[in-house]
Amino acid sequence: MRESPIDDFWVRARAAVPTLPAAVPEAWAFGATATDADALLSLVLDGTKTGTASSLHDCEADGDALPEPGQLSVILDGSDLPRAVIMTTAVEIVPFDQVSAEHAYSEGEGDRTLGAWRAIHESFWREYSQDPRGFSADMPIVCERF
Repeated sequence: MRESPIDDFWVRARAAVPTLPAAVPEAWAFGATATDADALLSLVLDGTKTGTASSLHDCEADGDALPEPGQLSVILDGSDLPRAVIMTTAVEIVPFDQVSAEHAYSEGEGDRTLGAWRAIHESFWREYSQDPRGFSADMPIVCERF
């Protein structure tokens, strides 16, 4: 049987880091487009991006489990190829308008300010939200650090 690119990636990752578990973690890409995935992955690979945010409403609408500290993820590029492994270190759920400047900085986008984070993410959720409630300033945000 031929292995998938993710399975092959995981075999190589485990060869490099033997303490990784045998089970292949969930694989996913940042953003909503291939361009987003590549740009945000680049920030992860260069060490700039150490955080991400998700709409709790979107997670619920999609049936996605919330991240938990210690959880591993395989990060895909815009072509759905595995490129990185991250480990969640912290998760906090806060209203959009209470996301901290520290978290905004950890996401590595724009000029890394809270103002830029809010503009980028409001635009993102207005365009791509999976939940019919869409964007609101008090919507719950899953702030994940890795």
